[in-house]
Amino acid sequence: MNRIIFLILIGLGGAAILVSLGTWQMQRLAWKEGIIGDINARIAAPPVALPKTPNPETDAYLPVMATGTLSGDTIRVLVSQKDVGAGYRLITALETSAGRILVDRGFVAVNEQNISTPVMPVTVTGNLQWPQEVDGYTPAPDLSNNIWFARDVPALAAALGTQPTMIVARSLSTDDPAVTPFPVDTTRIPNDHLQYAITWFSLAAIWLAMSVLFLMRRRGAQSES
Repeated sequence: MNRIIFLILIGLGGAAILVSLGTWQMQRLAWKEGIIGDINARIAAPPVALPKTPNPETDAYLPVMATGTLSGDTIRVLVSQKDVGAGYRLITALETSAGRILVDRGFVAVNEQNISTPVMPVTVTGNLQWPQEVDGYTPAPDLSNNIWFARDVPALAAALGTQPTMIVARSLSTDDPAVTPFPVDTTRIPNDHLQYAITWFSLAAIWLAMSVLFLMRRRGAQSES
């Protein structure tokens, strides 16, 4: 009898741990959805003037409008876009009255030829962003072919001689038919907590089912003996 009680406690205890992990993931899901909702609201807010000294912590995703002149070289950052395939984000310097900053002009197909920087006045509407795209597996830029593999704002700023500030364009006053704006959104923010919760709850159900089955077989074996 004592052994059966011990097995029951093991079954219930294991299930309780798994259920608590699933409940924790549901709490994390609500927390993450709140963060994403706040970011979406921030992205969609009316644009404001570019701050004099943008702060990566407080001004991330801030919608802004800036007028200046595109100038200098354009850096290509290799990316892949769903339903389109491989291509490049075009990063160009923008000379403004507040200083020289970076502009992510948008996406071009990988086979697009004769990519140049239109030297002309332009008004850019978009969002400030400092993407965290560099990790230990990110290759170094292929400078000879002008191919970068991440939007590393400080490194891009050093290469183009700008402040470490980047506007990801939502629209530009001068249209380039080859360039499609690739605006900021929240689709790349990971939010897998629901899948994790389902996994933990499923394991709890399996654990209970196996515990019940084991106890039934044990009691059956004891009855036969």
